[in-house]
Amino acid sequence: MATFTMPALRYAEDALAPVISKETLGFHYGKHLQTYVNNLNNLVKDTEFANSTLEEIAEKAQGGIANNAGQVLNHSLYFEQFSPKPASNVPQGALAEAIVKSFGSFDEMKAKMNASATTLFGSGWAWLCADNSGNLSILQMPNADNPLRHGLKPLLTFDVWEHAYYLDYQNRRPDYINALWSIIDWDVVAGRM
Repeated sequence: MATFTMPALRYAEDALAPVISKETLGFHYGKHLQTYVNNLNNLVKDTEFANSTLEEIAEKAQGGIANNAGQVLNHSLYFEQFSPKPASNVPQGALAEAIVKSFGSFDEMKAKMNASATTLFGSGWAWLCADNSGNLSILQMPNADNPLRHGLKPLLTFDVWEHAYYLDYQNRRPDYINALWSIIDWDVVAGRM
């Protein structure tokens, strides 16, 4: 049977401050994500998904299994895409070319991602996704939904559940969204293409 574990952080718990504080990371990663991992491990026992990968479960499952698998996948991608000192503040190479092809410019993609993350009603995720042809799109997905369920490859995500930002930004979701750009590791995002 597959056992799901917490994704390892590539940085110290206080390394993303002031964008994401140590306190927020402790609750968000250490408590929220840990709960989803524990729930998923308990829910898949003795089911058709007992030996499936996280991606297979997040794409195909329904109900509570889908919700917890989606949250484990989404949060793993979210936490893995950050660096306290990214090598570049903008994407390079094939990812940069795909962004220009799909959106006209990096600034236009950034504006659309900000709008998507800021205007999503309730809890969920804003995603930069790629289709099988390499075309990019930005989508709002509520709750635990993820691009795999829609035949898309997840590249970049902004978590807009309140627990992701409320301790640091209170109700100022746009400030949180704007701050995230400074800690995106574009090498990680490009590697997902």
